[in-house]
Amino acid sequence: MSDKGNAEQVPVMALARPRDGMRGANRSHIQSYGEDLQRSRPPAAGMSDARGTSSALPKPARYRSVFRDGLFEGRVVIVTGGGSGIGRCTAHELAHLGAMVVLVGRDPGKLERVAEEIAEDGGRATAQPCDIRDEAAVTAMVGSVLAAHGRVDALVNNAGGQYIAALETISAKGWRAVLDTNLTGGFLVARECYRQSMKAHGGAIVNIVADMWGSMPGMGHSGAARMGMVSFTETAAVEWAASGVRVNAVAPGYIASSGMDHYPEEAAPMLRSMPATVPLGRFGTEAEVSAAIVFLLSPAASFISGSVLRVDGARPQVRLGWGALAASPEVQQRAAVRPYAGFHRHEPPKVFE
Repeated sequence: MSDKGNAEQVPVMALARPRDGMRGANRSHIQSYGEDLQRSRPPAAGMSDARGTSSALPKPARYRSVFRDGLFEGRVVIVTGGGSGIGRCTAHELAHLGAMVVLVGRDPGKLERVAEEIAEDGGRATAQPCDIRDEAAVTAMVGSVLAAHGRVDALVNNAGGQYIAALETISAKGWRAVLDTNLTGGFLVARECYRQSMKAHGGAIVNIVADMWGSMPGMGHSGAARMGMVSFTETAAVEWAASGVRVNAVAPGYIASSGMDHYPEEAAPMLRSMPATVPLGRFGTEAEVSAAIVFLLSPAASFISGSVLRVDGARPQVRLGWGALAASPEVQQRAAVRPYAGFHRHEPPKVFE
């Protein structure tokens, strides 16, 4: 996830997490992933594409979304944790589709950078620094958005953070820090969007959780918070339905996001081996998570509420002996499962270099 952290300076982590029984680095999966991204990127300015036509551009190539242009025209969308990773990618796609995106996070520099990227690509975004764990700050932030834009049509509750630790080593302070960021903060932002705007106008909320089904060894604090957010999602979907508000969640699995670079150096072999535990045999892309979020915010999901959409390559279904069924690199290039890398500004995790 993106733009994460808390008062303890808890290390930021991607939604990928350690699993028991992983082997050494699986370099072929990493190499294949990088090649897939390279193939799917638009040609650089001044180059020719496969049809021989010039691709010289006056500005950077834009996001290649599967959704129609203008889908979110006239809508105001708050994206928390919008300064990096999945949040940054989602902000770009929403802006590409016409939304006025409000980037929320604790690091003004990161937010301004993404807002500038979006402006360069022809979209609209503003930076709104805020610590989502601070109730008064959240209330004021949503009020500022309403003062500037009149309403909040949608919320992507993406901000979060966690660190690797066995349960027996987690202090009460560390436990609270992760829950404050991943559960309480998301609740506060959603509540204020509902109270101050969506109760009167309706809207859509997508909460970002994690691949924590069954257990989350090494990140029990995060697993507890994410499961809490799933329950909040289900309850809010019921309580706020009378106001025309839909509430859903997206649960990313092992996603090649910049957050992976915040793991300690000794975790690199484990990170590289992760695709070996995924039936589809690869990492997911930020754009694949963003597409799930955009779908749930779109009119096509108008009868979907209280649901969790997993983006994980079937990893939670893994059982002993499944390995022989994993998708080969050749199969991974079939149209139905080929990596979707629509984000033209994607920054691969440095741990893969």
